[in-house]
Amino acid sequence: MDITLPDSWQVQVCNMAGHDNPRLNPATVKKAVASPLGMPPLREYAKGKKEVVILFDDMARVTRTAEIIPSILEELAAAGITDGQIRFICASGCHGALTRADFIKKLGWDVLKRFPVYNHHPFENCTYAGTTASGIRLSFNTEVMKCDLKIGIGSIVPHIMAGFGGGSKVVLPGIASYETVLALHSPRKDSGDFSNTVTGMGVIEGNPRRKEIDEAATIAGLDMKIDALVNAWGDTVELYAGAPGVEYAAALGAARMHYLTPQAHNMDIVLANSFAKASEAVSGFMMGFPSVKPGGDMVLIANAPDGQTTHYLMGPFGNDIAGRLQLQMKIPENVHRLIIYNEYPELASARFVEKSPKIIMTDDWDEVMGLLTGGEGRGTKAAN
Repeated sequence: MDITLPDSWQVQVCNMAGHDNPRLNPATVKKAVASPLGMPPLREYAKGKKEVVILFDDMARVTRTAEIIPSILEELAAAGITDGQIRFICASGCHGALTRADFIKKLGWDVLKRFPVYNHHPFENCTYAGTTASGIRLSFNTEVMKCDLKIGIGSIVPHIMAGFGGGSKVVLPGIASYETVLALHSPRKDSGDFSNTVTGMGVIEGNPRRKEIDEAATIAGLDMKIDALVNAWGDTVELYAGAPGVEYAAALGAARMHYLTPQAHNMDIVLANSFAKASEAVSGFMMGFPSVKPGGDMVLIANAPDGQTTHYLMGPFGNDIAGRLQLQMKIPENVHRLIIYNEYPELASARFVEKSPKIIMTDDWDEVMGLLTGGEGRGTKAAN
């Protein structure tokens, strides 16, 4: 959407470093998949395998999976793998199930015609695979665990708990049981104190969840991972493929620079979008809230046509009931008003934020601008 702000405002646009990087062409995607890091080419590695599963992320991520799959299938065919040996499973963790229409958006018509595509079921049909060094019992999707070749597709974007998404997250929480996902997300006890469940975007070093996520992928036997870096339109601008630990280390090094975003300070108004996770819009608060001066306003643009992701662990399921680890963001004292703009209104999504008279929800952008300009005059400092 195009936004026009008053000429009298002093506007700071805080784009991430790689916001306008160009989209990769098909030849470059094919080359990345065919030349994996830390492992032989898939056409060699896959020879002799009996059952293949391709894991992919759900609609809460912008990964252009359909643009990557043809290169994977070409490599598998070269290894002698037939269509009947392959299935696709959505690594949705404790998110709600995808519909056929969602599968087509993520995978394309051809995949639905050629291969069986399934949702992960976190409440049933999970097999115990081992225990992490910290004591988390790992149970994973039984269909996945019976396969002797496991390939994951995803994208790396900043994450409020894991530091960055992508990599081994396609396994944990992607194909884990509810109990395993609950154990991963639960607050930790360290030196007698429980740490906050939210570690912070970009925090990898010393992050206990990231360590357990990577350990889980090894135990599950993830063979190959493919991760995209995306621009502000969700296009794939860099692609990394290979052995999970090796490719993720390379991708993470690039991601730290690609997603680097200047932090605005002491702003009267902050407008934040949540495009990379429009259906998990609370992520947009992490950059926005610290930028607001005392008494300032924040606008979260959360356009999600399909609504906020159903999250069995953290989401709301009634006016007074929610998942076992209900996620409710607290509005800081410095924020005067939190205006949530969504062209596709859904009142229940307000429960991802603590109940407060500061919250204004609207599907009318003119109303947003009326609220912002009503008390703001020349010289207003705004960040977008």
